[in-house]
Amino acid sequence: MNLYILWFVLLLLLGIVFILLGVFFLMSNYSIFMDWELLTLNSSVLSMSMYFDWMSLLFMGSVLCISSMVILYSSSYMQSDMFKVRFIYIVLLFVLSMMFLIISPNLISILLGWDGLGLVSYCLVIYYQNYKSYNAGMLTVLSNRIGDVSILISISWLFNMGGWNFIYYFDFLDYKTSLWILNLIILSAFTKSAQIPFSSWLPAAMAAPTPVSALVHSSTLVTAGVYLLIRFSGLLYNYNMFYFLLISCLTMFMSGLAANFEYDLKKIIALSTLSQLGLMMSILFMGNNACSYFHMLTHAFFKALMFLCAGLIIHCMNDSQDIRHMGYLINCIPYTCSCFFISNLSLCGLPFLSGFYSKDMSLEYMSFSYYNMFIYLLFYLSVGLTVSYSLRLIYYCFTGSNSLMTISTYHEDNLMMYSLIFMTILSIISGSLLIWLIFPFPYFMCFPFILKVLPLIFILLGSWLGYNLSIFMINDKIFGIYFNYVTEFLSFMWFMPYFSTYMIYDKSLYYSKMSFSFMDSNWGEYLISTSISKLVIYSSSFYTLYQLNNVKIYLLTFIFLVIFLLMI
Repeated sequence: MNLYILWFVLLLLLGIVFILLGVFFLMSNYSIFMDWELLTLNSSVLSMSMYFDWMSLLFMGSVLCISSMVILYSSSYMQSDMFKVRFIYIVLLFVLSMMFLIISPNLISILLGWDGLGLVSYCLVIYYQNYKSYNAGMLTVLSNRIGDVSILISISWLFNMGGWNFIYYFDFLDYKTSLWILNLIILSAFTKSAQIPFSSWLPAAMAAPTPVSALVHSSTLVTAGVYLLIRFSGLLYNYNMFYFLLISCLTMFMSGLAANFEYDLKKIIALSTLSQLGLMMSILFMGNNACSYFHMLTHAFFKALMFLCAGLIIHCMNDSQDIRHMGYLINCIPYTCSCFFISNLSLCGLPFLSGFYSKDMSLEYMSFSYYNMFIYLLFYLSVGLTVSYSLRLIYYCFTGSNSLMTISTYHEDNLMMYSLIFMTILSIISGSLLIWLIFPFPYFMCFPFILKVLPLIFILLGSWLGYNLSIFMINDKIFGIYFNYVTEFLSFMWFMPYFSTYMIYDKSLYYSKMSFSFMDSNWGEYLISTSISKLVIYSSSFYTLYQLNNVKIYLLTFIFLVIFLLMI
C-alpha cells in the first residue's frame, strides 16, 4: 500500500513539473536537444538522443499524471491481489518505455521504447493467467511485432544517411529513401494504433486488469503510433496520403458500428478508443498534426476516466462486464455514474467539455478540406455512431434497462473516488486550457449555417439511433436473435478477429501436421533420421555373425573357391 502511495506522489509531482515546463517551452518557443554518443561504426554514429520541446513535455506530463491516478486507483483495486508488488513494477516499466518513446528523436532509442511497450503490454495482458488472457496476449504481441520489424527495416534504410537522428535528415532524404522510410513508419504506427487490418488485438487486450486498460487505451500504447507519425509529419506532407486517410476513416466507422452491437462494457470502451484513434490518424493524414496532437491529449484524459469508472462498476457488479446485467446504477453508485456521464459526454463532443474543442475543430478542418463525398459522409457518420454507442451504454447501465443481476455489493472506495475526481476535472477543463495554449491565435473558419451546425445534427441523429438500438427486442427481424448474421458481422468488427487468428494459424497448423506425418513419421524418418543408424546396425550384425562363425565361413569360402576354379 505504501509503495503505491509513494509512486503515486512521485509520478504526480513529475507530471506537474513536466506540464509546467512544457507550457514554458511553448510560450518561449524553446527546445533542448541532448545527444550522448555511444558508438561510432565507420561513419555511422550510434547515440542516445533526447529531444525536449513543448510537444514531448506536455505529452510526458499528461502520461505521468494519468499514470499516477491509475496507481492510486490500483492501490484499492488490486488490494486483494497476491502479486500486487509485481503489478506496480510492470506498470512502472510500461510508463518508462513510453517516456523513452516520447523523448527520442533517434530510431534506435525509439525502438527501445517501442519494443518495451510491446513486451510489457504482453506481461500485463496475461496478468490473470488463464487461456483467454494467454490467447489475447499472443495476439497483441504478435501484431505489434510486425511494427517492430518495420522499424528495424527503416533503421537499416537510415544507415545510408550515416546516423539515425531522423530530425536531421528530413530535408536531405532522396525521393526513394524517404518513401520507403515513410511507408515503414506508417506500417508500424498502424500496428501499434490498431488500424485496419490490425484492429483485432485492441479489444482482445481487454483481458488485462482494468487500471492497465485505463493506462494502455488512453495515453500510452495505442497513442504511440499517432505520436510517432506526428514526429514524422515533416515527411508525410510530401506525398499523397489519400489511401491511408481512407483506411483511418474506415477504422473509425467500423469500430463505431461494432461498439453499437457489443455487450461487454470494457470492449465497448476499447472500440470507442479505436474510433478516436481513427479520427486522430485521419486528421493527421489530412495535414493538421497540431489538431491531431490536441485531440490525442484531450482524449487521454476522458478515456482514462471512463475506464476507471468502468472498473468500479465491474467491481460493484460481482466482476460481471455484461451491460445487460446492469441497470439503475445511478441509484446505487451516483458519484461514479456522474463521472462516467461526464467522460461519455466529453467523448460525444458536448459543447464546452474537453472533447468538444478538439472534435469540433477536427470536423471543421475536414469540412474546409477538398475531399470527396464518401470520405466526408464516412467521417460524419462515424461521429454520429460515437454518440449512438455512448447513449446506448448510458441507457443499459444507468437508466431504464431491467438488469439481470439480482444480488450486487455496491461500494465506492475513497482512494478510487480521489482519482476519479481529479480525472473528471481534467476531462472538463483540459480542452479549453490546451486550445488556448496550443493555438494562441484562434482558427477562424467561416462556413454556411448548415455546415456549421452539421456536427450537432449528426450528434442528435446518433443519439436517436443509440436509443433505438437500446430497445431492440429478441424477435426483431434484422438485428434480433432470429436473424443474427448482421449483428454478428458488425459486432465482430467485420470478422477481423477471425482473419487475424483462425485464417492464419488454422491452415498453417494443418500444413505442419501434414509435414510431420509425411517427413517425420514416413520417408523423412526412414531416409534421413534412421538411415545411418540402420546401416551401422546392419554392419555390426554382419561383423558379429562373421566373428562368431569364422571357421564355418572359412570352410564355405574354400569350397566355393575350389568349385569356381574347377569350373574354369
